[in-house]
Amino acid sequence: MNIPLAQKIRPKNLNEIFGQKHILGNDGLLAKIIDSGEIPNLIFYGSPGTGKTTVAQIISEKTNKKLYRLNATTASLSDIKEIVTSINPIVTPNGVLLYLDEIQYFNKKQQQSLLEFLENGKITLIASTTENPYFYIYNAILSRCHVFEFKPVEAEEIKKALKRAIKIFEESENVKIKFDDKALYIITKISSGDVRKAINMLEICLLSSETKQNTKNLNYEKIVKLLNGNSYFGYNKTGDDHFDLLSAFQKSVRGSDIDASIYYLARLLDVGELTNVCRRLMICACEDVGLAYPQIIPIVKSCVDIALQVGMPESRIPLADAVIMVAASPKSNSAYKAINTALKDVKNGKIYQIPRHLQNIHCDSSEKAKSDIPEYKYPHDFKNHWVNQQYLPSELKNVKYYYPQKNKNEKAFEEYLKRIKI
Repeated sequence: MNIPLAQKIRPKNLNEIFGQKHILGNDGLLAKIIDSGEIPNLIFYGSPGTGKTTVAQIISEKTNKKLYRLNATTASLSDIKEIVTSINPIVTPNGVLLYLDEIQYFNKKQQQSLLEFLENGKITLIASTTENPYFYIYNAILSRCHVFEFKPVEAEEIKKALKRAIKIFEESENVKIKFDDKALYIITKISSGDVRKAINMLEICLLSSETKQNTKNLNYEKIVKLLNGNSYFGYNKTGDDHFDLLSAFQKSVRGSDIDASIYYLARLLDVGELTNVCRRLMICACEDVGLAYPQIIPIVKSCVDIALQVGMPESRIPLADAVIMVAASPKSNSAYKAINTALKDVKNGKIYQIPRHLQNIHCDSSEKAKSDIPEYKYPHDFKNHWVNQQYLPSELKNVKYYYPQKNKNEKAFEEYLKRIKI
């Protein structure tokens, strides 16, 4: 039988696990629990290829518990009941370990039905999920389980896994593999913290490479070619690639580099990031252009609405229009800075009494209280529709949040405000 390379290198003990040192290292809580031999009900949360299934298998072998595996996408409660009824003290003297993959696909009733088996101790549950368990798993289950997060595996750990896989491939196929670090780097980069994906890509490259004089050569150019030259093979919408690309896009627009902005727009649209592009573009219009050219905000909103209505591939056109306009517009972050400073004051406890003449007197219960209110001056009754009166709380009356920047619009705002106060 042809065993996949990823299966051949699957760790047999905790010391061979790649990554997850925060829970499986010398001081890791999960490692200590496993060493104790007393396994509670567990929930493993993390992206694919981070070792969840492998750790469950190691626990099964270390505790001599019979392992049953179910996937919640296809399993039902009858499958679990069948496992429970098959429990035999002679066959399974140390109990049963049920590994339930993708538990988030069980509905509320199915998850609640698991409680019976967790309470009577007939099975030990290890549930895994790629979604945040605090959003997708019900509290009754969470309160009976310990949750451990499996993080995307670090690049150096994936490189170790690749080197180990190469060694095993050499031994099993009786060939010599020549490779360079750059070749391993590209696989590491596009695997997005998924060891299994990295090993599978390596296996594709090894099997596709020509053998000459009992040797296979792997280099960066060959790997890129074998993977169709697509640097987003395995693009992860929740990983570093996702955030790096969106960050580069927004910073290029902010920096008024039209060509870079269009380039990153193309890359984002190519991997299906239409919604996030629209969101970032509207943020750029408000945060980075802002008061320097406020008319850009409804213009960008219109382009975004068109893009979302027509969808790809046509949406690339209104989005390109919007990106070029925002990148080429004058920039000001004065409003962004003003609201951030004000929010900082609020969060730091600067919550003071609103000046009495600004309060809603119609809600006062006492007529006497109403009679004590200083007169509110209605600006429209005065010259230039402005009158000098206090609006901020007394403790903040001299605070300044907004500082106009040196652009045509804000200079006009500043001159207008000076003019009406004469």
